[in-house]
Amino acid sequence: MKRKRTEPLIKCRYFQWKLRKRSGVYFADGRVNNPSVGRHSLGTRSREEALRNLEQLDRIKAVEQGLADRDIFDRAEHEPVGLEEGWSFYQEHLCRTEVLGGVDPKTSKRYRAVVDKFRQYAPTQGVSDWNNVDAKLIKKYLNHLDKLGYADGTLRFEANLIKQIVKWLSEEEHLPVSTTIKLSVRKSTGSSTYCWQQDEVAAMIEHCGKNERLKWMADIIVTLAHTGMRISELSALRWVDVDFENCKLGVTNDRNPRKISGPRRRTKNRRDRTIPIHPVLYSTLQHIPRNNDGFVFHGPRGGRIKPDVVRNVLIRDVIKPLEVRFPTPAGATGFANGRLHSFRHYFCSTCANAGIPEAVVMEWLGHRDSTMIRIYYHLSGYESQKQIGRVAFTKSAPATGSGNMQLAGSESPYKKPIDSVARTEAERQ
Repeated sequence: MKRKRTEPLIKCRYFQWKLRKRSGVYFADGRVNNPSVGRHSLGTRSREEALRNLEQLDRIKAVEQGLADRDIFDRAEHEPVGLEEGWSFYQEHLCRTEVLGGVDPKTSKRYRAVVDKFRQYAPTQGVSDWNNVDAKLIKKYLNHLDKLGYADGTLRFEANLIKQIVKWLSEEEHLPVSTTIKLSVRKSTGSSTYCWQQDEVAAMIEHCGKNERLKWMADIIVTLAHTGMRISELSALRWVDVDFENCKLGVTNDRNPRKISGPRRRTKNRRDRTIPIHPVLYSTLQHIPRNNDGFVFHGPRGGRIKPDVVRNVLIRDVIKPLEVRFPTPAGATGFANGRLHSFRHYFCSTCANAGIPEAVVMEWLGHRDSTMIRIYYHLSGYESQKQIGRVAFTKSAPATGSGNMQLAGSESPYKKPIDSVARTEAERQ
């Protein structure tokens, strides 16, 4: 009598299996389990390959029986993508040509700094590849950055970038689809950038105008305050962009570098825009001497201005000397915290307070989303007092109409008229 075969049970992670052959091909018998998971061909004549396929079959059946998560199965099916390797893939994607959606080198450099910082943190949590980067890890990372004193904007930016990288790696099939991170990060509702006040801008222009070696800075401050341009856009402004006849200047994004001389100019959103020239700015631009290189603004020695140099001069030679006049209370954001980008906030806020329609301000600033205008807008103390003075809350206290409220027993803190910047500039000239 022929003896019945007794194959040893193979214990996988979730089930036990008998490995058998039929016509030379391995198949797995899982009927010994309760409940039974059936018999399945492993599709190979190699025992080593059959055992690997058996592990995969074990996970599939575990998911079907509700004993395992699909995420675990998907992650196990992909080779680990190291943090540096994954970033290399994504960086190559970033550096593709602009017509395919690539970014400029500055943006790529900024992203690199974020990833480098995250790569230092992840191993402390036992994570060395993108396969295991999940919402839980990002939450821990953001809490870590928060304790180190990073601003909310930094936390928001870094979380979104990490999510973006994982999503792209998943879409390109470097990672399983299940690795896509679902984590809600609140959008920005405000800005920590200080917004200049009118008397502060007027004082800066006056201060620079009285100092022969800072007159070039006065021209820059006037232009930034009256256009809302970014410093990178101002430094790239050429005389061909200034149309005195129609009182407008153009912020240009060079699309074809072969047709221009000098460095290629890039705007943040890759769009051209036009800004009307304010009368005060018109006068300022008229007296700036022309240089053979075609650029409008130059430093004290006649060379082209660099944003970093302008920023350092503003802090050292303008803000520092005027700090006594405009003290910043301890623990508050004030004059001492103002920077070049503060002029963009100042321009937006001044336009909004003057009643300029939001759509018009968006066009001047080059924004497509009105949300950004709301972030840039700062209600000044003067404007707040002016508007509250127009409201009659009781019959015995009628509104002033003009809005020029004054505290009892004191002089109004708003002595300078709305055109104080224009008047100071006129005096300087």
